[in-house]
Amino acid sequence: MIHGQLKISKRIAQTISPLKQVACITTSLFFAFPVFAQPSPASVIVQTNLSTDSLSSPPVMSNEAINQIKPAAAPSLFAPVTQTNTPKIYTRGAPSGSAEMDLRQLWTELKLNNPQLSSLRESYLSAKATVPQINAPANPQVGLVWSGMPSNSPLGLGGANAPSPQYPNGISSNNAISVAQPFQFPGKKSLASDIANTNAEALLAQSESTYLQLGAQLSTLYYSALASQKQLQVLKESVMRLEMIKNVAKARYSNNAAAYIEYLNAQVAQSAAQADQFNVERQLQVALNNINTLVGRHSREKLVLRGDVRRAMNTVPTLIELEDYAETSHPSLKSSTLQLEAARKGVDLAKKAYLPDFQVIGSSYTPRGPFSANNGTMFYQLELDLIIPLYFFTKERYGVEQAQRNQAAAEAGNISNRQQIILAVNSAYATYEQAKNQTQFLKERQVPQADAAYKVGLTQYSNNGQGFNDLLTAQTQLRSLEVQLALAESNLLQAQAVLLVTSGKEPF
Repeated sequence: MIHGQLKISKRIAQTISPLKQVACITTSLFFAFPVFAQPSPASVIVQTNLSTDSLSSPPVMSNEAINQIKPAAAPSLFAPVTQTNTPKIYTRGAPSGSAEMDLRQLWTELKLNNPQLSSLRESYLSAKATVPQINAPANPQVGLVWSGMPSNSPLGLGGANAPSPQYPNGISSNNAISVAQPFQFPGKKSLASDIANTNAEALLAQSESTYLQLGAQLSTLYYSALASQKQLQVLKESVMRLEMIKNVAKARYSNNAAAYIEYLNAQVAQSAAQADQFNVERQLQVALNNINTLVGRHSREKLVLRGDVRRAMNTVPTLIELEDYAETSHPSLKSSTLQLEAARKGVDLAKKAYLPDFQVIGSSYTPRGPFSANNGTMFYQLELDLIIPLYFFTKERYGVEQAQRNQAAAEAGNISNRQQIILAVNSAYATYEQAKNQTQFLKERQVPQADAAYKVGLTQYSNNGQGFNDLLTAQTQLRSLEVQLALAESNLLQAQAVLLVTSGKEPF
């Protein structure tokens, strides 16, 4: 560490003059410069604890904890929710253990445990459950006719109680048991069930589109957390650089080579850098709480994010490739296409309303009454009813018009959705290119220039030069540009994730 290079043994300090001590410190500082010129490590670890320990190393985890965070053989995305796979936020509070996840694992947790996706999953399963109901035959109707009324009863209508030689007192002859089975015209039920199934698949595509949207939000929070971690590293390095400047100012003041105000200014700048860490740590904690909530965990659960920022900057396909993929594979376009297909089938079904439906009735008839001896004769009859459209096809005509209007609306919605998706891909690609150029400019030009200016200023000031304000300004500028670089890298990764999600891809 830099502090180790600044130490001078007591034996050497007794044999050299104070001016030589400054020279030794200056030499040690000069050889320590490459430490700050090196780029930050690519692997970034984010922790939720607010302690003063370094946030760059992950906690030691046992095998049991690792086994808990491994993605188990989870149920399918659209499997029914049961008591065993109910989202954890509803079944337990905030545990004390921590989970270590990368972006891919977070997306898996989002898919399985997000309450909004769980609601869409159940809505899809509910829509699928209507398909066999529509396709099932209509329920039969069972009727019982009991007209065995007493003699001369006022309810014995139509001469039901007229006397006969066999029954002098008269008996009802209208006792029967009937079974009626309605039938729709062939093709109506199958077409209606096909429409219901197509609408259910459209709902599934909508849920997949919502999954991608929530995933884009999750990726944004993930890379924002990594950016906050990088800012913490930059601020810690800035505090170390200011500690060096403060020590040099103190040594020069002890040799009457600098004013005491320079030491105080360095101390104030160091305190300001330390104060900035508190705000960044708070931002990091808020981002982690949001990530926990988004993936269906309790917001106060401890979470460790693992991510390799440099490796995440993959090569992005060209704009033409992304547009072609969006037009063929985007879930939102799949949903609108299925809705258009269902609307077209709805027109065919509405036209079938002009065709008649049927009803078959089978009856068993006997002339005996319930209060007489069982010596009557059993008769059977079969009835075929034809249910025809009536009233000049008014309902059917307007039903066809309604279905055609729905089809026209679905066609216009499909075209609009396709245009919006392509426009979103173009906008996301332009944002990605802008973030990429800004990141490259900061990394290749501005940060190296600011680092060189800081080194020159510290060298001149350490060699009894004046330029303290210039040194402090160079250090502040270097810290600002390093923070901007961290934010630019985060914005680049966020733009990359949003671009892929807008095209219908997962960002890994």
